[in-house]
Amino acid sequence: MSAVFFKLAAAAAMAAFSAITAQAQDFPKRPITMIVPFAAGGTSDVIARVVAEQMAATLGQTIIMENVVGAGGSTALARAARAEPDGYTIAIGNAGTSAATYAIYPRLSFTPDSFAPIGMVAKTFGVVALRKDFPAATLQDFIAYAKANPGKINLGHAGVGSSNYLICKSFVHAAGIEVTLVGYRGAAPALTDAIGGQIDGVCDSAASVSQAIDDRLVRGLVVGSTVRLGSLPDLPTSAEAGLPEFEAQGWNGLFAPKGTPPEIIAKLNAAARAAVESDAVKKRFADLSTVAPDANEHRPDVLQQLVTRDVAKYATMLKEK
Repeated sequence: MSAVFFKLAAAAAMAAFSAITAQAQDFPKRPITMIVPFAAGGTSDVIARVVAEQMAATLGQTIIMENVVGAGGSTALARAARAEPDGYTIAIGNAGTSAATYAIYPRLSFTPDSFAPIGMVAKTFGVVALRKDFPAATLQDFIAYAKANPGKINLGHAGVGSSNYLICKSFVHAAGIEVTLVGYRGAAPALTDAIGGQIDGVCDSAASVSQAIDDRLVRGLVVGSTVRLGSLPDLPTSAEAGLPEFEAQGWNGLFAPKGTPPEIIAKLNAAARAAVESDAVKKRFADLSTVAPDANEHRPDVLQQLVTRDVAKYATMLKEK
């Protein structure tokens, strides 16, 4: 090839690099859309809104929340994967939407490689809560009742593939019981039906169910954590309740479409880190029984490691739905 060709190719590459650099330097020049994979009011939605408000203050632009429901979050992430990789469309995901979904829905239009991790923003804790008049006072009473009435208890969750679905699956597997799992279009409608007595209980994150437990609208049964939660001090851990095999500690992270420039990822990561380290978010997280990432857990590669780990984990757990 001629020297002229190489010069033209180099000039084109330099022009493209300069354009990307300028785009990153100016970012953001307009509002950002954050896609939330579930209905308003659920765990991911609450965490997303709390974090987005503080990120917007750092970035100097509004972050518009877009709730996209369906297929356990995969409808939302398919939309996020198709978006322009320019930083103006991001999504919040969790172990359900960003890992387990690949074992549940084998014909997805996206893969884990369709996304660029921005960073983890929250660590969550799974809770099982019952309608307030359910005839079981303790976890052991509940397990005994379930074994005496196989398939008759129904527990709601935020859709197959959601983190709440994984809480249910982990709980049922650990307890060795047969119950009916009822999927909803989000955590909030499932909780509403549990409060109203239409279902026997819910598998949910403490972030979205703790207030209902405090208000005695539902009765907390157990938290899948190694320590009691500060906002729910009377709720026993799984070990205390006699079922140490039940573990339900999850995460929420932010993702951008693959190909988003690293400089833009870095800006979004810095804004997310500033958000979760702010007093406003710390206070809200404490109210929600949610924990911010540790200082060494903010990096995009840490979130990528969580995704890789959980894709493998749930591929094994969910071989049988």
